[in-house]
Amino acid sequence: MTEAFFAFSAHIRRFLISPAGGASVLLLASIAGLMLANSPWALGYTSLITTPMKLFLLGSHGPENIEAWVSDGLMTLFFLVVVLEIKKEIVSGHLSSLRQVALPLVGALGGMVVPALTYLLVVYGHPEATRGWAIPVATDAAFTLPIILALGRHVSPGARAWLMALAIFDDVLGIVVIALFYGSALYWPALVAATLVTASLIGANRTGIRTLWTYAIGGVALWIALLDSGLHPTLAGVITGLCLPATTSGKDVRQVTPLDRTSSMLAPLVTWVILPLFGFMNVGVSLVGIYPSMMLEAVPLGIILGLIVGKPVGVFGATLLSARLKIATLPGETPMRMLFGLSLLCGVGFTISLFIANLAFAGSDLVTPAKMGIFVGSILSALIGWFWLRFLPQHNRPPSR
Repeated sequence: MTEAFFAFSAHIRRFLISPAGGASVLLLASIAGLMLANSPWALGYTSLITTPMKLFLLGSHGPENIEAWVSDGLMTLFFLVVVLEIKKEIVSGHLSSLRQVALPLVGALGGMVVPALTYLLVVYGHPEATRGWAIPVATDAAFTLPIILALGRHVSPGARAWLMALAIFDDVLGIVVIALFYGSALYWPALVAATLVTASLIGANRTGIRTLWTYAIGGVALWIALLDSGLHPTLAGVITGLCLPATTSGKDVRQVTPLDRTSSMLAPLVTWVILPLFGFMNVGVSLVGIYPSMMLEAVPLGIILGLIVGKPVGVFGATLLSARLKIATLPGETPMRMLFGLSLLCGVGFTISLFIANLAFAGSDLVTPAKMGIFVGSILSALIGWFWLRFLPQHNRPPSR
């Protein structure tokens, strides 16, 4: 009995530290928000996420309630961790050469352009809906990683690294889109201040400063400056992550780099607190008045088709083209059918897609249909991609290890 208990406890611990554990918590928190928003406690749920939390020191553009603090404040740390992950891969991982970087980067670009065009084609003639063009462009690494890990030997190691690099590039490009297209009118004094802070962070890196407090203070100052700049404040996470040193100050190989220290400190917070909070507060939409035929309306249909059609066509087409033009090489032990299956999984757009939907349709009746489209498109992409990869013919699978 005791041995069984310890074995069960060890299994639970392994699950909790795995990507699948974090994705499960995010999914459960999202479901909880959806259920509360459609329960007798819906008013209490709404009151909770809209609880005023305005700091007058931040001025009129600062977050005004709990939901805004999560979306504009805490999610900055999520984007910081995303950038740190891709920087680690570029410095010493699967993206340490130009040709290794090129394949997922080109795939990510194709996976942005084609879904956006697909969406715009579907919503043509609906001017208000066009603002949501960027909703289907992002791949959610928090959900795609557990899926490909669960597939085990059905996905080769090279293909797994390619997909995760592509998902991270996707997130970074999504952040750039948010900053450039979903901000407000530019305010040049704040932009100048943000530029000066960025220059200071770059200077700190170049002069060999490795103290984390320097970058933490600089990151907060940059976030405050961006609040008034007209660019989205979460861009501060991207810039700070790029400026964090990826090397140590001495020759002792046992030293931990500032990048690794920051990543190890923030990754659990992002996985177990920030992303579940974001899901809990953003998935909680009322289903009153929602009916199945609504999925055929312009906005949700555009998002669904952008995710399940535009995303795999864009990713697979751009990846195949880059390989044919010898811009990059395909991952080892990865047949074309496997690559296409992974491209299908790229349609799982959840976190960033919800984030963009809130910005694109803030204060509009289109935000709920947009979120419904994200749910349906992401679920279909996950199911189709999983079945495709799971039931690949045996001779197309990589050899077992």
